[in-house]
Amino acid sequence: MSASASSSSRRVRRRRAPVAAPAAEPMMDINTTPLIDVMLVLLIMLIITIPVQLDAIHMQLPVGAAPPPPQEPPPEPLRIDVGADGTVLWNGEALPDTGALDRRLEALAARPVPQDIHLRPDRQAPYAVVAHVLASAQRDGLSRLAIVGSE
Repeated sequence: MSASASSSSRRVRRRRAPVAAPAAEPMMDINTTPLIDVMLVLLIMLIITIPVQLDAIHMQLPVGAAPPPPQEPPPEPLRIDVGADGTVLWNGEALPDTGALDRRLEALAARPVPQDIHLRPDRQAPYAVVAHVLASAQRDGLSRLAIVGSE
């Protein structure tokens, strides 16, 4: 009997750790710790920057009335039409050659007030003529040029 009693006292029963049952529902709580950290950082930045914004530099600026803007209406835009046969029209007036176009563009560039130019090429107009008008305007320094479509 002593042998069986000593063997039973040697046996130590170990208890197994309880196994957690799988959660039936997803966890619905939001971890607010990062949100609070971000809000505290923003609050500290706000507290630091407010005194900087309240400092002012006192200056004595000159007082005077600005001159009134000119009451002249802007000039009517210049229309340059390029026909299907390659003729160039200056506000409806046909130009005899490209030299006349160049002279008129040079005179237009010499004016003190820049004038808008509306280039209206026909759909069938030769590209070389349209390119010549654009190149002449660029060469004379005219930058207020718009290409108007015929839609």
